[in-house]
Amino acid sequence: MAFARIVQGNLRRAGAAIGSFRDGNEVVFRGTPADSFSFSSFESVPTRSDFSNHLPVSKINYSCNWSRGIKTTPHDQFPVAERAFVESDYEYERDRYPGLEPTKPGEKPRVVVLGTGWAACRFMKGLDMNMYDIVCVSPRNHMVFTPLLPSTCVGTLEFRSVAEPVGRIQPALAATPNSYFYLASCTGVDTDKHEVYCETVGDGGLPQEPYQFKVAYDKLVIAAGAEPLTFGVKGVKEHAYFLREVNHAQEIRKKLLLNLMLSENPGISEEERKRLLHCVVIGGGPTGVEFSGELSDFIMKDVRERFSHVKDYIKVTLIEANEILSSFDVSLRQYATNHLTRSGVCLKRGVVKEVHAKKIVLSDGTDVPYGLLVWSTGVGPSEFIKSLSLPKSPGGRIGVDEWLRVPSVEDVFAMGDCAGFLEQTGRPVLPALAQVAEREGKFLEELFRRIGKQNGGKAFCSKDVPLGDPFVYRHLGSMASVGRNKALVDLRQSKDAKGISHAGFVSWLIWRSAYLTRVVSWRNRFYVMVNWATTMVFGRDNSRIG
Repeated sequence: MAFARIVQGNLRRAGAAIGSFRDGNEVVFRGTPADSFSFSSFESVPTRSDFSNHLPVSKINYSCNWSRGIKTTPHDQFPVAERAFVESDYEYERDRYPGLEPTKPGEKPRVVVLGTGWAACRFMKGLDMNMYDIVCVSPRNHMVFTPLLPSTCVGTLEFRSVAEPVGRIQPALAATPNSYFYLASCTGVDTDKHEVYCETVGDGGLPQEPYQFKVAYDKLVIAAGAEPLTFGVKGVKEHAYFLREVNHAQEIRKKLLLNLMLSENPGISEEERKRLLHCVVIGGGPTGVEFSGELSDFIMKDVRERFSHVKDYIKVTLIEANEILSSFDVSLRQYATNHLTRSGVCLKRGVVKEVHAKKIVLSDGTDVPYGLLVWSTGVGPSEFIKSLSLPKSPGGRIGVDEWLRVPSVEDVFAMGDCAGFLEQTGRPVLPALAQVAEREGKFLEELFRRIGKQNGGKAFCSKDVPLGDPFVYRHLGSMASVGRNKALVDLRQSKDAKGISHAGFVSWLIWRSAYLTRVVSWRNRFYVMVNWATTMVFGRDNSRIG
């Protein structure tokens, strides 16, 4: 899209920048007379001679543009020609992108993976590298262990404890000659040409910024994740903090510590001090509840000891439109409500209407001042997913069949938070949970092994390959920490099913043990255990760095 806008701008400036008059009737195209120009490729566009029968030649601006050997007429003369030129020039630009060309006979099939989330990393970890080469494209070079991310915001864990480099998850990305990791964002997919188009992230001083390239694929796996839902509430993106990435947690931690230190400055009014130290969390799902619990622990154990001058001003408010932890058992929800209230968290029902720099406005007109605002109301499809010309499932995700294939195109698969079952499959769209994404990644890895064994790895070669049993998801249960060494464990397979549910200290031990075993590597498990032990003995680190 960016190239199209650039080309349009060039067309508008073409008269001044390139074309020039030789006399009243002749236009020079860098030495080429205008009479030699033909519109044969645009059948619906009138020719110059036809046009000149109706308008005086001297009143027409014939300034034209010459681009890559293509002669063009200004957009204000022939809009149909302009649109055709822009589209064709955009495609021409993409054709000229540097990148990886299609695999040749005798080479291993190339699998391109978009994303480094739970689904993508589980898929890449198990993929048989004797069958495939792999290319991963993502704006981050690590996987985030999201269940423990709230603990990093207050210093219970360090940031590196929840981030696993993708090169450690799949060593072939760094060691195998034809497998690569590219730090870039995918901007488009051409399913006919079997190509993805990418641009690098950040300012790396490359010859062109952003640097753009293409990668040809035999199989494409889209696992690009999702974005936080804002429900169109004005001011959320400008003033609120999300909690999806490590950099989000870093910003929250810096803002929290900054407010604590600013509130101790002399001359700060009591009203302003209360605002600075009011932490508001929007959304009563597992992330919002766990972050509120961690904040409560931080206040009770660390703020009271190290920020004693302002300890009585700091406050946490959790705002939810309905009930907190709505997917959990009723008894667990009640336990969480009572426990958070005893821990000093103010639970408030309401819907946010507008967000300002220092306050939020609820739908009933109530103003809620804040110093730190964390927005955790679920996720939805990203702009990239919305832009793809692929079928969509309810909710706007990429539509897939029972084998996680995108049915309208060949060799394209989708999974994780960006994918959902199409309505015709008769299956519900699965929740955006880490265990859903991980199970989908494991299923797709096994499916690719089956396809590879039957020589279906190359482009357009797996159409008649038997795929085996379709994907079936069975919920293993839900867990959430609520602070002060308490947690909830709900082992029901669905919201309405019966099963084991428990809350308290034992559940907290189960919660910690389960997540410790799910951390991707032994290195990070060691980090997590050391961080937990250090926090227990010495307290949380309150250094503000950066």
